[in-house]
Amino acid sequence: YPYTETQMYSQNTGGNYFDTQGSSAQVTTVVSSHSMVGTGGIQMGVTGGQLISSSGGTYLIGNSMENSGHTVTHTTRASPATIEMAIETLQKSDGLSTHRSSLLNSHLQWLLDNYETAEGVSLPRSTLYNHYLRHCQEHKLDPVNAASFGKLIRSIFMGLRTRRLGTRGNSKYHYYGIRVKPDSPLNRLQEDMQYMAMRQQPMQQKQRYKPMQKVDGVADGFTGSGQQTGTSVEQTVIAQSQHHQQFLDASRVLPEFGEVEISSLPDGTTFEDIKSLQSLYREHCEAILDVVVNLQFSLIEKLWQTFWRYSPSAPPDGTPVNEPSNLSEIESRLPKAKLITLCKNESILKWMCNCDHVMYQALVEILIPDVLRPIPSALTQAIRNFAKSLEGWLSNAMNNIPQRMIQTKVAAVSAFAQTLRRYTSLNHLAQAARAVLQNTSQINQMLNDLNRVDFANVQEQASWVCQCDDNMVQRLETDFKMTLQQQSTLEQWAAWLDNVMMQALKPYEGRPSFPKAARQFLLKWSFYSSMVIRDLTLRSAASFGSFHLIRLLYDEYMFYLVEHRVAQATGETP
Repeated sequence: YPYTETQMYSQNTGGNYFDTQGSSAQVTTVVSSHSMVGTGGIQMGVTGGQLISSSGGTYLIGNSMENSGHTVTHTTRASPATIEMAIETLQKSDGLSTHRSSLLNSHLQWLLDNYETAEGVSLPRSTLYNHYLRHCQEHKLDPVNAASFGKLIRSIFMGLRTRRLGTRGNSKYHYYGIRVKPDSPLNRLQEDMQYMAMRQQPMQQKQRYKPMQKVDGVADGFTGSGQQTGTSVEQTVIAQSQHHQQFLDASRVLPEFGEVEISSLPDGTTFEDIKSLQSLYREHCEAILDVVVNLQFSLIEKLWQTFWRYSPSAPPDGTPVNEPSNLSEIESRLPKAKLITLCKNESILKWMCNCDHVMYQALVEILIPDVLRPIPSALTQAIRNFAKSLEGWLSNAMNNIPQRMIQTKVAAVSAFAQTLRRYTSLNHLAQAARAVLQNTSQINQMLNDLNRVDFANVQEQASWVCQCDDNMVQRLETDFKMTLQQQSTLEQWAAWLDNVMMQALKPYEGRPSFPKAARQFLLKWSFYSSMVIRDLTLRSAASFGSFHLIRLLYDEYMFYLVEHRVAQATGETP
């Protein structure tokens, strides 16, 4: 399996991310709450992952299968009675009175099958109507006009709000609080449409792209020439297709920061200055979270420049340098001289480092709430390019700040960037493996090849190194073959891996030796899997490529599970 950056994140492979998953169980019920009528989008936050950090600057997202920070969405279908009430109301309105009940029922059912309510996301009204027109064309149905379609939507998704979003002169009306369902075929349609739009759009137009929404004190950011900096291709793609927001966990809020524990004030500062720093930094982190939720990654550089009072060098031609419009307000609340003084204090350094880990924890859970869930290739590429830019942006913005603070901040953002890279790579592996696990002929070939492996010989060679219980190894072999034979989904395999890890580490829970036992388990797991792959290689197994891919994913996912389990058990990064 060729695992190269170019192949992994090529725009041409976008379709691979949309292999359909098992749909949610559907329940027939009437939901009285206006925010949950119809498809409902009832969301329940599962126990969130905890922040884990250490003095070494390593960063870990506490988000395992048991303590995951992702949102579980229960899809609820409206009952026939609910649809009948909606039809009765619609037939009394102008423009829809002549439409047959069966036709309206078909339109409403299509809406319920493909859309759901969700907080913090929006869809352009024109996009929904275009989806609807395409549906009518494919099924030879008579469409209603745009105004009547709006009544259709509001009849089944009551309480839906409308907002005008976009830059001045180029804004569009959006339905706020609705999204395409994750398992809807419309996701693949939108991915194809935005990719074609990117291919067909002239380069001059791409360079004129501006952020869709203005963030206070950010959109007035500056460069040496006083112009807004250009944005990269992946941000253009995001601007053209807001449906990517549905893949985020936009409901997550920034947790509270702890208080600064300081025994003595630095010279020339007061407790009011420390309070001002706490308040300003909280506002700064909330602004970062806002732009990430809106996928406007380039604005983070402006936020950092504003907070750290970035002073660009004057151009050689003497052109005046524009400064952020809100810089004077920030300066009045905490002068730069006092900011620099506070940045030299160890207590402030420790406090800000903890704040950063809390913020980056939240950002990862927003961007990648579930490492196994399919993510569009364009969004994956945007996240990876964002991670690649972070250290440079921050280092440049802090050009006049004490070196000790720069080192602390860069260490935290570097760990954040590394986490994003790891999780996007793991996600890509998961989607590649999903395609294999859904292919019946490949599964049958893998079973045939696996049954030829001499597991007794594997155990004999590995026993001296690993010293594992023979019964446990035999049980794992049997379980693996059975799970493969049942053609289990990727999510079922993930649950199996989690159970293997929990059973192996259960005897060590609550003991000081737990981290060491976890490390030993990972080494043994990797050694055994490499021995099996070796046997398949020597036998020239036809399914070797599939096994190699599955092995890569399972090793990486097992490492993901173990490090989270150790972090939860010990309270620090392994």
